[in-house]
Amino acid sequence: MKSKVIASGVLVAAVIIASAILLQGTTNQSSTPRSINIKGSTTVLPIAQAAAEAWMDSHPNDKIIVEGGGSGVGIAALIDGTCDIANSSRTLKDEEKQKGLIEHRIALDAVCVIVNSQNPVNGLSLEQVKAIFKGEITNWSEVGGPNLEIVVYTRESTSGTFETFETKVMKPDNITLRALTKTSNGEMVQAISGNPNGIGYVGIGYLANATGIKALKINGVEPSTSTVQSGTFPISRYLYMITKGQPEGLVRDFIDFVTSTSGQKIAEEHGFVKLP
Repeated sequence: MKSKVIASGVLVAAVIIASAILLQGTTNQSSTPRSINIKGSTTVLPIAQAAAEAWMDSHPNDKIIVEGGGSGVGIAALIDGTCDIANSSRTLKDEEKQKGLIEHRIALDAVCVIVNSQNPVNGLSLEQVKAIFKGEITNWSEVGGPNLEIVVYTRESTSGTFETFETKVMKPDNITLRALTKTSNGEMVQAISGNPNGIGYVGIGYLANATGIKALKINGVEPSTSTVQSGTFPISRYLYMITKGQPEGLVRDFIDFVTSTSGQKIAEEHGFVKLP
């Protein structure tokens, strides 16, 4: 009888030890350090940075590095294998899709035409916007403003915001060569806030905390959450995180987080529009 009790005790102890080893293995596996690099659109940058900080707060063993540079820069880095996710404010081109790149929608946005807050002009038609950026309208008096020369600002050619503006506003024409180029949404806001004659364009998220600028109504429609979600604002778009092939591991987990309720709340907190 005593030997049976001892044997049972040994068996129980063995089960406990085996369970502890298994549990330790699971814990070690879940706490394995993981790291990814994200690069690209300065429009998506605030969402990606805030989401990365929120993720790392609750997953301290994970490391997410987020950089800007523009949509084209991020996509090129993804193709080259020097980043894991490319933030993009434009859709993929056919040749990019052929390289195995996949779009993941993470928010909605509007490309807002902005002027200095002192400018009395509050709205333009899409045709007037095109004529201004083409260089055909050169004085604010031609669109109901003061007798002052219009100073046009644009983004660099690798910018997804530039490509969206070209596609939805300018095509088949080009932006005037006299336009001054800015390399980020932040630089654009700074330039327009410091120039009463200026006109440029930024993502809607950059309006929230900016001073010295205002967004114009386009065709009588103001850029807002409701007009972007309904598609009535004429320069609306999706924002993307791009992967090479189907996402796995931390890449998949992070994109799932960004598109979750918590992630969409972060997008809204930064002035963008959540997915429908």
